Amino acid sequence: MTQPPRIAVLDYGIGNLRSAQKALERVGAHAVLTTSHSQIDAADAIVLPGVGAFGACMDALRSADLEEVTLRAVGSGKPFLGICVGMQMLFTRSEEDPNALGLDVIPGSVRWIPTSVPRPQMQWNQLDIANPDPMFGGLDSKPWMYFVHSLHGVPDDDTQIVATVQYGEKLNVAFRKDNVFATQFHPEKSAASGLALLRNFVLMAGAS
Repeated sequence: MTQPPRIAVLDYGIGNLRSAQKALERVGAHAVLTTSHSQIDAADAIVLPGVGAFGACMDALRSADLEEVTLRAVGSGKPFLGICVGMQMLFTRSEEDPNALGLDVIPGSVRWIPTSVPRPQMQWNQLDIANPDPMFGGLDSKPWMYFVHSLHGVPDDDTQIVATVQYGEKLNVAFRKDNVFATQFHPEKSAASGLALLRNFVLMAGAS
């Protein structure tokens, strides 16, 4: 019997990290919440979730001694998924905390959404797929996903934007750079569409 792919969910102690782990298990992964460098290095794929403030999450990641192993995972070529603030942490910087340094995996900045609409956006919203990506395989052409956020990512290279939504203006909400895929929305809270996206990630992990 084929073993399920091993997915390391980085545990730096902020937010409900277990919800991502449980959703990955539901779609067929052996997902573990871990700080172990050896376990992360041995995993078939890696997930960086996050809820809260950019600077506090970066501080927590570094305090947990997970920055170096995160960057090593990115450089390994294995499937890597950033979710919500985990997505934001992959950028260089954020307007939320200008003094905090991100991981700089996706060069660019995280910027406030416009003040003309309520912040945070806390609702379902429909994606516009800017660049087709295997992570959206089998999903509707304009899938609905669930959001809780006040900022969005603006990469230096706009070809790395794979999906947007309309909320006051066009916001960038999903990104691809090589083996790294990152979402501002919460796939683990996005019902069938979110689980389908996570299942695609698990399939990639199994094939890596």
